[in-house]
Amino acid sequence: MAFDVFLKTIGTGITQFRVADAIDIIIIAVLLYHLIVFTRETRAIQLVKGLAILLAVAFLSDLFQISTLNWLLNSILVSGLIVVVVLFQPEIRRVLERIGRGRIFELSLLGFDSPENLQIINEMQQAIQNLARRRVGALIVIEQKTGLGEVIGTGTRIDGLVSAPLLENIFEPNTPLHDGAVIIRGGMIVSAACFLPLFDDNRSVARELGTRHRAALGISSVSDSITIIVSEETGVISFARDGKLVRYVDEKALHNLLESIYTVDKKKNTIQQHLKLRSKHEKK
Repeated sequence: MAFDVFLKTIGTGITQFRVADAIDIIIIAVLLYHLIVFTRETRAIQLVKGLAILLAVAFLSDLFQISTLNWLLNSILVSGLIVVVVLFQPEIRRVLERIGRGRIFELSLLGFDSPENLQIINEMQQAIQNLARRRVGALIVIEQKTGLGEVIGTGTRIDGLVSAPLLENIFEPNTPLHDGAVIIRGGMIVSAACFLPLFDDNRSVARELGTRHRAALGISSVSDSITIIVSEETGVISFARDGKLVRYVDEKALHNLLESIYTVDKKKNTIQQHLKLRSKHEKK
């Protein structure tokens, strides 16, 4: 009987289908698609699968009139909004930040080709390669659209122009500012010796990676910043973005990365390609 009612309801719905209903379905489909794309490489995808299974079981229990199970699942799903907010708090925060970073709100100081920006690229590349060659550890956070005021406040204000000698001097071992992260905003070194939040998913981080890499993943998972890391053990250059780590960045890749940050014509290319090239060492 319940199945007949179900079929009748579907038939009635089809006869009353409107253009507005089609638009509604398309919007929901697009939102669901972006939700799946956004969560497929994060821990949230497992939670999404769990909630989908609960919804499917609740629907089937109602369809076949399994009263006790249906009552239990409905009781759980009634408070679903609160549960979703609690379980997906980090992901919801990142989604809202991405919406806020949309082009309609874009007021970035970067993204234009100028001699100053080219000078920034050259100075940063020189400093990073010199530090890597000497195996001096470094952690350089490049602020994008999400402000890093809270992180900047944990360090020492510098407010100096980006230059290779200044960056190398900051990270020189046994100096007051070498332990911590440097925050760069535009062409300025805003602060040094800053504390970054550590990445909390230790299972997805290779065991040989140290605190610098975990800190880079941590800040990149809560902001759109791009963090460049130099390992003091191996001299390997890496960078973190959107909670993902790319290791073994060579000279050309580093230059392309910096160009993608500081110039318009490179803005849309190399970073996404680098993120897809996961090193097999990272998966160990």
